Amino acid sequence: MSREALLVLADGTLFEGEAVGWWDPEQAQAASGEVVFNTTLTGYQEVLTDPSYAGQIVCFTYPHIGNYGITAADNESRRAFCRGLIVRELSPRPSSWRSERTLGDFLAEQRLPGLSGIDTRRLTRHLRDAGSMPGAFGPVSGPGALSEAALKEAAQAEPGTDGVDLVAEVTTVEPYQTGQGPLRVVAYDFGIKRAILRHLGHLATVEVVPASTPAAEVLARRPDGVFLSNGPGDPSAVGYAVSAIQELVGRVPVFGICLGHQLMATALGGKTRKLPFGHHGGNHPVRRIATNAVEITSQNHNYAVAEGSLPGVEVTHVNLNDGVIEGLACRDVPAFGVQYHPEAGPGPHDAGYLFEEFRALMAKGS
Repeated sequence: MSREALLVLADGTLFEGEAVGWWDPEQAQAASGEVVFNTTLTGYQEVLTDPSYAGQIVCFTYPHIGNYGITAADNESRRAFCRGLIVRELSPRPSSWRSERTLGDFLAEQRLPGLSGIDTRRLTRHLRDAGSMPGAFGPVSGPGALSEAALKEAAQAEPGTDGVDLVAEVTTVEPYQTGQGPLRVVAYDFGIKRAILRHLGHLATVEVVPASTPAAEVLARRPDGVFLSNGPGDPSAVGYAVSAIQELVGRVPVFGICLGHQLMATALGGKTRKLPFGHHGGNHPVRRIATNAVEITSQNHNYAVAEGSLPGVEVTHVNLNDGVIEGLACRDVPAFGVQYHPEAGPGPHDAGYLFEEFRALMAKGS
């Protein structure tokens, strides 16, 4: 039985749809968060379980989501960290030999609210023009129904991601070890994906540590290199990580991806800025300046390193859509980072060579 639902953005824009996924049967409560759109055609499970989406409601631009179902092997973390899912149409019958259950079953299992049947093209165009913004959605009929006024109030009360430490919500509580490679890497978990750990695990024995781990504890482990992971939200809210990175750069090879790249840039004296609607998808063209080659990349970030804020650091990659800095490398110490996701999961694998560059830096210093 379908239940009518509404999405209300903080600016009052309204979208009609149908409630899917999980909703608390005991109380009426809106799903709220910063609404962003993702242009990837496949990989919905990896997106939903990517901790970098903490605090956000994800709208997929591809109209039919759930076609190939869900398999546990594709989870990128222990659970879904996003606040909700918005689709044009949710597939009720997946077709794949790997499928273990439907996306609808997965949403219920993860206690993740969803909204289907809305005009996702209109929503995407609105966010592209007005920028990502807070929103709230929920059922407006049946048990636990909400009013339009209540949803608007929830949307306007939602703080979004600016200045919020979302890393503390997703990081591991205790250190753990993975991988069997010959080197030793300490990986900061700001919201690390399993695809990254698989890549690092081929190179090294990896010890994953909580985001708040001091630099002295990392150096005491005598690593060949330190990895700074992806993660959610505003880098300016993770000052404790910046302080640790400042003590690590120059003492051990460092490689950062996404939020890790932004935190490394901040530690080197750079600044970050929020993009109007971020980069979320698997088809972003990036130019590698050293070779002039174009890489098609997987991306998920709302913040970026501000152009011109790091005069002593080399820019290695640039986004061809909007000119955003996509890669940085220090000239005098072994430290570099990229804004996009070379591990893919989902997405193209054009930039997988970056893990080999990290291995080479570590081998040179060992």
